[in-house]
Amino acid sequence: MAISTKRSESVLILANVTMFLALVVSGPIIAEAARAFFVFGDSLVDSGNNNYLVTTARADSPPYGLDFPTRRPTGRFSNGLNIPDLISYVCLLISLTGEAIGNEESPLPYLSPELRGRRLLNGANFASAGIGILNDTGFQFINIIRMYQQLAYFQQYQQRVSRLIGIPRTQRLRLHSLGVGRVLVTGAGPLGCAPAELARSSSGRCSAELQRAASLYDPQLTQMINDLNRKIGKTVFIAANTNQMQIDFISSPRRFGN
Repeated sequence: MAISTKRSESVLILANVTMFLALVVSGPIIAEAARAFFVFGDSLVDSGNNNYLVTTARADSPPYGLDFPTRRPTGRFSNGLNIPDLISYVCLLISLTGEAIGNEESPLPYLSPELRGRRLLNGANFASAGIGILNDTGFQFINIIRMYQQLAYFQQYQQRVSRLIGIPRTQRLRLHSLGVGRVLVTGAGPLGCAPAELARSSSGRCSAELQRAASLYDPQLTQMINDLNRKIGKTVFIAANTNQMQIDFISSPRRFGN
């Protein structure tokens, strides 16, 4: 029996090495009263796709997953949950009507054999660690899902859902036809304090040069976003200075419950 369709809202996340974009999108979506959640990007949001690939860009061994509920590596490049998990479980994104957006279950990796049946209606995670904006980023990892392939998988996902709910009753999800409500753009982050940079430092300190580069980049990004909003005539893009956020967490941990 075909599942009925209904207008609702969908959430898309795109991420890359230095920028994280969260798109709250209004448009047709498949399912009864559900909200689909789609994730595109790199290791910031990969929830395990690379576990199904022959690549060295994997998070399938300790200490990854140390603080995850199962205490086992899941393919997330994190000691526990990652950004899509937090959005799904805590419903951090709120729609313009004040209604929480999120699913009880974080979207499964698209390559996971468990992503089938009604679980498809929750959305899917297409992210793959090691990719970047350019197709040649992460060439050393060889077998990863670059952005153009993630978008191709998204089209494949639409076809799978069409077969699930019945093609005549399907409202096709297309990126170009979805109306963007909000886009969260995060800055470069603390590039000089990345683990790779700390490992290169004989003193174990952050790279002052890279930290300065991030501090110069973020204000210019904010200015560009403000200019873009003025051209559009409304606030669609929102800038988040993740570099300053990280500095605040480290310098004043008690303010944030640590």
